[in-house]
Amino acid sequence: MFMTHLDIIDPAFKKLILLNTHLEKLWEGGRWLEGPAWFGGGRYLVFSDIPNCRMMRYDDTDGSVSEFRKPSNNSNGNTMDRQGRLITCEHLGRRVVRTEHDGSLTVLADNYQGKRLNSPNDVIVDSRDVIWFTDPSYGIDWEYEGHVSEHEVGSNNLYRLDPADGILQAVATDFVQPNGLAFSPDESVLYVADTGATHVDDGPQHIRRFAVDGGTLTGGEVIANCPVGLYDGFRIDTLGNIWTSTGEGVHCLNAEGALLGKILLPEVVSNVCFGGPKRNRLFICATTSLYATFLNVSGAV
Repeated sequence: MFMTHLDIIDPAFKKLILLNTHLEKLWEGGRWLEGPAWFGGGRYLVFSDIPNCRMMRYDDTDGSVSEFRKPSNNSNGNTMDRQGRLITCEHLGRRVVRTEHDGSLTVLADNYQGKRLNSPNDVIVDSRDVIWFTDPSYGIDWEYEGHVSEHEVGSNNLYRLDPADGILQAVATDFVQPNGLAFSPDESVLYVADTGATHVDDGPQHIRRFAVDGGTLTGGEVIANCPVGLYDGFRIDTLGNIWTSTGEGVHCLNAEGALLGKILLPEVVSNVCFGGPKRNRLFICATTSLYATFLNVSGAV
């Protein structure tokens, strides 16, 4: 019997889901939840509650949720680097920071060519410890998630930061509002969402695909347009499928952008990540609540 939270569009979706599992609500009480990042060694999830200017911590050992950091500078996207350190995008701070093992913060990027960044949004780290992040203008356009401020850079870019030399490189500058991003399992492809429809009538609400050659990107073609709301944050499984947020829940797309199926939720979804000992549990940030469900596929590392 099919579960009510699952909508199978393509038979291929059946191989990725578990029909005997359910959708769990783990916590509620946020205003706009974002940026889930799983820390396997401690069995906990860190996520942002942007308008409330705090970061939260879900403990998988007992199901409790507590404040991880407050104030958080309206933190948004989070990820973990290869040394197990937390990398965070801050709207209010207009910067990307790293939480060291002793809890101190290191600023990784706060300006581009001497001009303050807009409001870093989402971030990932590749296998060479290079940091990639998007920098739309949401945090300087609205008081709700940051502070209305001057747009110094003049464009909303996708950046690449190599900690080896500290050079911040704008690798794509033709976005309206770059947002979520993720690599294919072999890191040969980078997917990036553009949520420019929030600022431009009939603006982009799609995911683009780039070929990656070191620090150079080529292509950038649109592979999928969101049919309900916006594609915001997303993650990739080991088979190369894209699990992305939408206005009605989570959509699963194949590597070419075709819709395979949906996980339906009662709230707008902002972002997801894989976690658990087998990385087969999908954690879902959905407006005010944190959800999770188990899948029959694991997230790519």
